[in-house]
Amino acid sequence: MGADEPEVRTTAGVLRGEEQAGLAVFRGIPFAQPPVGALRFGAPQAVRGWDGVRKAVAYGPPPPQASAFGMDALSQDTGDDWLTLNVWTPDPGAGAGLPVMVWLYGGAYSIGTASLPEYDGARLAREGVVIVTLNYRVGIEGFGLIEGAPANRGLLDQVAALEWVRENIRSFGGDPDQVTVFGESAGAGSVAALLAMPRAAGLFRRAVAQSVPGTFFSAELAADFARAFADELGLRPTVADFGSVAPSRLPAAGDAVGAAMRGSLKRWGPVAHTAVPLAPVVDGEVLPVDPWQALASGAGREIDLVVGHTRDEFRLFMALGGMLGEVTEEQAAVALEVFAPGREDAYRAAFPDAGPDELYELVNSDWLFRMPSLRLAEAQVEAGGRAHFYELTWSAPGMGGGLGACHGLDVPLVFGTLDGGLPAMLLGETPPPEAEELSARFRSAWTGFASGEGPGWPVYDLEQRLVQVFDTSPAVAAYPEEASRGVWRGHVFGALPLGA
Repeated sequence: MGADEPEVRTTAGVLRGEEQAGLAVFRGIPFAQPPVGALRFGAPQAVRGWDGVRKAVAYGPPPPQASAFGMDALSQDTGDDWLTLNVWTPDPGAGAGLPVMVWLYGGAYSIGTASLPEYDGARLAREGVVIVTLNYRVGIEGFGLIEGAPANRGLLDQVAALEWVRENIRSFGGDPDQVTVFGESAGAGSVAALLAMPRAAGLFRRAVAQSVPGTFFSAELAADFARAFADELGLRPTVADFGSVAPSRLPAAGDAVGAAMRGSLKRWGPVAHTAVPLAPVVDGEVLPVDPWQALASGAGREIDLVVGHTRDEFRLFMALGGMLGEVTEEQAAVALEVFAPGREDAYRAAFPDAGPDELYELVNSDWLFRMPSLRLAEAQVEAGGRAHFYELTWSAPGMGGGLGACHGLDVPLVFGTLDGGLPAMLLGETPPPEAEELSARFRSAWTGFASGEGPGWPVYDLEQRLVQVFDTSPAVAAYPEEASRGVWRGHVFGALPLGA
């Protein structure tokens, strides 16, 4: 075929993509069999080959979605071939040897699909890298701890996609020995989990974790959530019983449990206040130990790491919940007690001028994203590995300008997808010039890191604690959130237990 219909041969068969503005783009490539029927709730199975040429110009269907942000509408009656991936390459020649970047989306382990416009890989690929985005199972399908099924099926899907990359990416111009995984929020939690998973060893060389959530579940906590899902459906938490429920209907059980969590602090501990009943499970097999413990013991020593967070992580959730400027002293006190027991006075001493809004935002941001991200980098460094740290401090102009440097703001900046959908909510309908300038810096840093040149700022150490601060005037400076770091000194992040 001509250059406008590029073809590549994979281990399963020949694919025909399309040319888009100088890139070869392939969408909807199956990397495993559809996880339905007899394969539902199982580890991903090798994809079957095909004869002839398979068109790869449309995204595969999303996995079943929770209702947040209306995502459940995307997965209604769209097919069950969820485990697909997409490739953007500036040079599909087999000998090009380009760095490869594999994206893992976020979404509280309950929503997400690679077909969202903000994950279009074109602008990153034009920096001279091969971009891969992929679907993995979310919700109960991917992370519910179900009797008779392997834990962390969503993570196993990611491993299967990385194995596909190892076996096939050379045909797309990529170097299988120069793979970087990168992800944000639950995607960053997935990156952290992959660093700790023996099954992922050797499948990537570098990792970027953007806003790592601290929510990893113990097996006991995950099993209790599974019982709650089953109770909601009038079932037992087994493969046979969950398998009797159509995939499109199962996320509603997760939504119902999430909506009722806040009244169950004694049962589920601080995670009850997050309304997020799913997370990677430290099951002792698929995920033997939590990422912080794994990195501290040297599991990721050979993996170069970039990790960081935004300054105002939790403000987006406060804005969406109508809480900006509305937090009471009582609500702030409860948040401090729930997320930082024994540190309430330390918070008030560290931030003496903070009112209820700021204290509420700080403790939520620190517990959920900022301190878990920082501690992951510190664990890597303590074990003799290399880590680069960053913080995004540029304030988003969207939603009236009250979002600050909120959670998720780095995603459109990294991809250069500044218009429409979520980017428009964060950046406004007309992104300001500084958004484009910041995006160029992010793209250069991430692709430079993937190529082995580094992100452009020094490694993090435990003395100077230098980080890259992304703002209208970027700078390398000592970690800006030293007050929070001091409050959390000595805290050990790990698998959350059952009970308060």
